[in-house]
Amino acid sequence: MQRLSGKVAIVTGASAGIGRATAKLFAAEGAKVVIAARREAELETLAAEIASEGGEAAFLAGDVQSEDFAKALVALAVSRFGRLDIAYNNAGTLGEMGPTSGVSEAGWSAALATNLTSAFLGAKHQIPEMVKHGGGSVIFTSTFVGYSFAFPGTAAYAASKAGLIGLTQALAAEYGPQGVRVNAILPGAVDTPMYRDMNDTAESQAFVTGLHALKRVARPEELARSVLYLASDDSSFVTGTASLVDGGASITRT
Repeated sequence: MQRLSGKVAIVTGASAGIGRATAKLFAAEGAKVVIAARREAELETLAAEIASEGGEAAFLAGDVQSEDFAKALVALAVSRFGRLDIAYNNAGTLGEMGPTSGVSEAGWSAALATNLTSAFLGAKHQIPEMVKHGGGSVIFTSTFVGYSFAFPGTAAYAASKAGLIGLTQALAAEYGPQGVRVNAILPGAVDTPMYRDMNDTAESQAFVTGLHALKRVARPEELARSVLYLASDDSSFVTGTASLVDGGASITRT
């Protein structure tokens, strides 16, 4: 049985990595998906893949920092598929890295805009549409960085992603009575383009691998399974959580 049959979902950051894997899994599990990212060609390719596998997808390229884009995604879901039940606000960036004393104000602001403000803007317009149909599920991608583990030189990334946990809790408390569940996943290292950008040497990759109890990094499809759980009715009594999906990085000291 398909776990998302009859549901409509938005997935941002869908052109690569966890977002792409999740969009494909949602569609395979019966959801009609609206996929979003900056790169239109990659979205078009993904939508075609989903269609070739029997799913339904609409796509819209744009900047998640724009409130107009957040509105447009909800409007597309409603005009194309009639409703909105699930929103996976996944788009993110590493932002400006390096010693905090050297991070520019513009770099700091850009990280917050992409990682935190975009999620707020998405939820601001997604939740009212969900409420019209009795509720839904909103999911954010946070990280273990700045929660259970920290790396030097990641202040903007860590702070912006940690802010999503507070947003998750506030929204869960506010909209729980109206049937909207809100949760965040906190991945460990995942083999995505962003991970490879941050760890571009064999030595760096070996170090990060060793931080995890499982002594490996995740595949995007593994994270997608956790997102599916939070999107589906399997997690019907789960809200306000910051769910570690980190391969044991948070408990490993070896």
